[in-house]
Amino acid sequence: MQKALNSRIGVITDSLDEKAKTEWVLNYSRAMQQEMAELIDSVPWKWWAKYQKFDEQNARVEVVDLFHFLVSLAQVLGMSAEDVYQAYLAKNKVNHNRQDSGYVVKDHNDSAHI
Repeated sequence: MQKALNSRIGVITDSLDEKAKTEWVLNYSRAMQQEMAELIDSVPWKWWAKYQKFDEQNARVEVVDLFHFLVSLAQVLGMSAEDVYQAYLAKNKVNHNRQDSGYVVKDHNDSAHI
């Protein structure tokens, strides 16, 4: 669905060269930063302002917006849904191993296989 939406707005991620990949990784990362800021604005983060309310419905919308851009970013990097799922499983295992070991030393190679 995301590929179709991106195509509809003129973004084709199937055969990007390195320059275009770099551009779209930056574009989607910046878009995700903005959506994260909008998510933050859904919660009362101003401790001095008493008028704020938690807007859970908008927070949910912002999470979905983040997901749209994250899927697009994965597509730019040539990742299918299955690739993302398998990488998630592998990285989750790494994270558990880090917790099991106390994560006292950074191992720069523990995610190299993902």
